Amino acid sequence: MAMKQTSAFKERSGKTSVDSHLLSFMEKCLESIITTELFHPVLKNYVISHSLPQIYEALLIGLFVQCPNDPLIYLEEKIKELQSKMKNYQLHMPNERHLDLSWDMLIDDEFRQQMTKMIGSYLNYLFDLESGEVLAPQLYEKAYFFHSNGLLRKCFCAWKWYIRKVRKWQMKMLQYTLKAEKFYTTKTLKVTFQMWMKWVQFQKMRQALAAQHLQHVSDQLLCKIILQLWSALAKQTRKTREYFERLERGELDDESDTQLAPPGDIKDIISLLPWSVILQVFSYLGVKELVRAAKVCQVWKVIAQTSSLWSKINFSPVRKQIEDNDIANLLRSFRPFVIQLSLRGFSNIGWATFKSISDCRNLQDLNLTECANLTDEFVSMVVEMCTSLLYLNLAYTPISDGTLRSLSKFGLNLQYLSLAYSKKFTNKGLNYLATGKGCHKLVYLDISGCTQISVRGFRSLGIGCSDIEHLVINDMATLTNSCITAMVSYYYNLTTFSLLASPHISDAAIKALVQGKRITKVKIEGNQHISDASFKMISKNCPNLNHIYVSDCPRITDNSLKSLATLKYVTVLNISDCISITDGGIRYFMDSHSASKLRELNLSNCIYITDLSLLKIAQRCQSLTHLRLRYCERLTDSGIEWLGNLPVLNTIDLTGTNVQEQGLGSLSNNTRITEFTVAECSGVTDIGLQKFYHKMYDLGYLDISHCLQVSDLSTKTLAFCCRRLISLNLTGCPKITDLSIQYLAGVCHYIYFLDISGCVNLTDSIFKFLKKGCKRLRVLKMLYCTNITQEAVKAVTNVQHLEYNDENPPLWFGYDNKGNELVTKKEDEET
Repeated sequence: MAMKQTSAFKERSGKTSVDSHLLSFMEKCLESIITTELFHPVLKNYVISHSLPQIYEALLIGLFVQCPNDPLIYLEEKIKELQSKMKNYQLHMPNERHLDLSWDMLIDDEFRQQMTKMIGSYLNYLFDLESGEVLAPQLYEKAYFFHSNGLLRKCFCAWKWYIRKVRKWQMKMLQYTLKAEKFYTTKTLKVTFQMWMKWVQFQKMRQALAAQHLQHVSDQLLCKIILQLWSALAKQTRKTREYFERLERGELDDESDTQLAPPGDIKDIISLLPWSVILQVFSYLGVKELVRAAKVCQVWKVIAQTSSLWSKINFSPVRKQIEDNDIANLLRSFRPFVIQLSLRGFSNIGWATFKSISDCRNLQDLNLTECANLTDEFVSMVVEMCTSLLYLNLAYTPISDGTLRSLSKFGLNLQYLSLAYSKKFTNKGLNYLATGKGCHKLVYLDISGCTQISVRGFRSLGIGCSDIEHLVINDMATLTNSCITAMVSYYYNLTTFSLLASPHISDAAIKALVQGKRITKVKIEGNQHISDASFKMISKNCPNLNHIYVSDCPRITDNSLKSLATLKYVTVLNISDCISITDGGIRYFMDSHSASKLRELNLSNCIYITDLSLLKIAQRCQSLTHLRLRYCERLTDSGIEWLGNLPVLNTIDLTGTNVQEQGLGSLSNNTRITEFTVAECSGVTDIGLQKFYHKMYDLGYLDISHCLQVSDLSTKTLAFCCRRLISLNLTGCPKITDLSIQYLAGVCHYIYFLDISGCVNLTDSIFKFLKKGCKRLRVLKMLYCTNITQEAVKAVTNVQHLEYNDENPPLWFGYDNKGNELVTKKEDEET
């Protein structure tokens, strides 16, 4: 025990350990002593008489506590010290045999106070020299805790072994359970697969029988076709043989019109058609397609170079691919046959092109709209050489007074002239038209947007072009009554006029236009000065009026329709945005003679009309083909049901109305509808659209934009029933997904226009479907498509016009970028 205490003390003191050789020597000595037979009396007396245990214990404890640098020298010194003490003790006390030695006698005072006092001696106990308590109470306590920890460790190991065994058993049971479930599932699948195999075999047998039957029918039809072709060939062969036999007998002269069979190397179906049919087919091809067709074979080259196919040339679709010299070469090749030529939107043509145009002496129609580099010299060169020119369109061009001067000299036969939005010519140029010898045969004049013209210029137009029949003056914010009066006082043959977006004219201008004229077409828009008096004069002076377009004129009331009710030949009536019109005015007009002849009717934004007007329309307008009721909010399904009874109605616009499932189901009774619009109708659902699509086999144009309830369910019905769809607008339909595009692309192969703006659930996968199924797609709009990436859009090459951005939908769309509807403050308060 003392050894343990000294060792612990050494560790606390931090001194170096005793030399390992000495320790091993002492351990061997102790082992030899212990192993010796201690119960021999002589040895025992010797040990007791010489106090060997006490000396050994004192030396050992002193050695461990002091930790000298050289243990041997330390032991030698201490043994000599004990010998001297023993001699002194025997000299002073000769009668005492034992030296009183303690276990800490060789320890210095500075270490002795830190040692724990021992009860008894461990070596005395070892040599059985004395009895009694050997260990201190602290040692018993440590021994007790050591024994307890040993028992606890054994219990913990036993518990751990038990838990491990339980877990192993549980894992084993789990494996057995999984094997059982797998076995059961496999057995169930096996039974199901066997039943499915039997069903598949039965279906294959039925399909094989059906295929055999169809093959038999196909073989019969094929045999019939082969016999017909063989018969035709035999007849032609016999005819050819007879021709040569008659030729050998001299029965035919040189003027015989008998024709031989076509060459045997002609195998394409186009070449076998009659010549008139071939030309009709090739007439639908553009310039680019005709050039390609000429490279197919010799026969197609002859067809593509037919003069009638090059009488009308439109270079506008290929304005970005064709160069100036290419146009010049084509025109030079077919200049005797060119009658109609369009160069709309060209900005890269120059002198070579216009020199070739001037060589087309039979040119009658020339369209130079939006040609940015057009100059007066080019126009003068063309007009001077093309004396047969009848139609000339110079809208949106930078021409000046020099062009008008050339027209006044050389435009002797010109009948159609458009100067719309060409703002560089002045009144001086119009004066050339009045004083020159040209342009006196004009019957159509368009000067829309030419705000630089003053009253003097309008008077010059009236003097120089007195035979005008069709006058178009749109977007003229500077147009006044004096301008109209100064010009139309010379027009005695005026039949149509258009004054769109001319806000400053009033009833006086309308009176000057219709007084003593044979007006048949009137177009007025965006005017707050024209009142019912104008239409009273129109109905009085223009009995042959058949086209009435009056939009956004708030002073027009029911009295105007009452005045127009006296007319007998009205076929087009547009009174959109005339917010003062009510059911009374509609009733007046529907009771007139024109109601039965009416073909187009536009009542958009006439907010006061109700279902009574629709009832009158359904009863009286049996020839109606186009009907627009945009934002007529008082209309309901009860009135819309009547529209399904109109026999020839093919275009209907119900944007912003309250049409619902019942109304859509009633409209399906009219199977002639080809253009249908229900944009911004909150009541439109998949069920209603499915009822409508069911019979719409000829539907070509559909607009269901901003109908938030429309989903893939109705699109599936649309693709199944409406396979002739050409234009589709799905803007603002957040529930539309890639599945809808897959439905449409798989069946509707004629789609030309597609607008999917705001369809936030569409992804890049739609391009794969569109590329495979919609090969005729040319216009694609994808604004606010957040899940479509720009990399996928860049890969689209078969679309001529593409609009795209990945911004979040605007707030007025009514939903966020994930398709969740936005709740307004009013709805939130109600909730």
